Amino acid sequence: MEELELFDELSNLLNDKKYRAFRDKIVESEVAEVDIAQFIDEKLEGEQVIIAFRTLPKTMASDVFSFLSADTQQAIINAITDKELQNIVDDLYIDDAVDMLDEAPATVVRRVLENASVETRNLINQFLKYSEDSAGSIMTAEYLYIKKDMTVEEALKRIRRTCKDKETSYTCYVLDKDRVLEGVISIKTILMAKDDEYIEDIMDRNIVSVTTDEDKEQVAKLFSKYDLFALPVVDKEKRLVGIVTIDDAVDVIQAEATEDFEKMSAMLPSDKPYLESKVTTLFKNRILWLFILMISGMITGSLLGQYEASISSIPLLVTFVPMLNDTGGNCGNQSSTMVIRGLTTGDITTKDWLKVWWKEFRVSLLVGIVLVAFNFLRIILFSKVPDNINVYVVASCVCLAMFVTIILAKSLGAILPILAKKLHLDPAVMAAPLITTIVDAAAIVIYFSFVTLLLF
Repeated sequence: MEELELFDELSNLLNDKKYRAFRDKIVESEVAEVDIAQFIDEKLEGEQVIIAFRTLPKTMASDVFSFLSADTQQAIINAITDKELQNIVDDLYIDDAVDMLDEAPATVVRRVLENASVETRNLINQFLKYSEDSAGSIMTAEYLYIKKDMTVEEALKRIRRTCKDKETSYTCYVLDKDRVLEGVISIKTILMAKDDEYIEDIMDRNIVSVTTDEDKEQVAKLFSKYDLFALPVVDKEKRLVGIVTIDDAVDVIQAEATEDFEKMSAMLPSDKPYLESKVTTLFKNRILWLFILMISGMITGSLLGQYEASISSIPLLVTFVPMLNDTGGNCGNQSSTMVIRGLTTGDITTKDWLKVWWKEFRVSLLVGIVLVAFNFLRIILFSKVPDNINVYVVASCVCLAMFVTIILAKSLGAILPILAKKLHLDPAVMAAPLITTIVDAAAIVIYFSFVTLLLF
């Protein structure tokens, strides 16, 4: 059955108050928990959200809860009993519980912690102490571990006994008696080994790990670099305290990409999805940069006013300004986008600034030659220049200004993001709006400098 048809049928069953049939339909259809959460978030409102959630099989409820939006989670917490809440919190993976509490009001946090088991409450409190941008804030404590002095047979017995509640079971982490991480080993390796072999003899000692205070963006990059499914997190004494799983790394990558896009579009980053954001929040995130860019536009306009005499003498000159500004801005944006992307993925470092500039400089020469040649011919053939003005001189002014502007724009687009990174700023800040503003002002000065030099 198609997803939309299933959602419509489930909605009809709820509207008709056929709750048993609703539950049976979910079980029969074997729909994924994330899809059920999407159905509850997008299709249901008010009391129906609570009814639908309470109707879910107990084995499914916690997983569905972890995929719900923060607002829906809080509505459910406020409506269910303490016993129901305890079951949900204790069944949640710790990282999901922490994510939920990070966005919840203080009253909700207090109630959740009061109804969690002692072990769960201690783990949640431990995770909440980590910095929001650290590996500790996105790790989970549900991982498989074995001791290095175990035999394969003993390790398999432990894995069978403990793997049910673990978030990932592809890899086991090998610890010594002090919980110091000494190696990793895949389940496949254990299964293929002989029962009497010792784990320390077959484990991999080349461990890729991070500390709890490592920046979570750097953690996400390690997943991409080493093709990992999970990454161990250790404390300063190298003791294993948790793991970061691939789903959490993907969430970080998506969040960072969204933040970069927002900054590159002259907006302050938003913590919530677009449809969940208030109009006033969107206004606050946008107005500051728009105000700054408006002021910079006024500066550009005042520069243009300084050449009023030249424009009055040959009004045609001003018609080329938008083209120069747009061309320069687009060239700078292309370069900055590529460099920001390279800095984000790690393909470019601050030490590569000269290589990056030299490459963009050569690109700007090729781009400049093509665009200048086209515009030179266009101006000569189609522009209506006054009889007392040499059309070749006008074309030369425009094309020389365009050539210099392109080189300047691509150089700024290459260097400014790297400079921001060097100063420990977000390179995305040095993106389209800022570079376009700088290039617009520079293009006007360059253009009218050539005009003054060659025509007056």
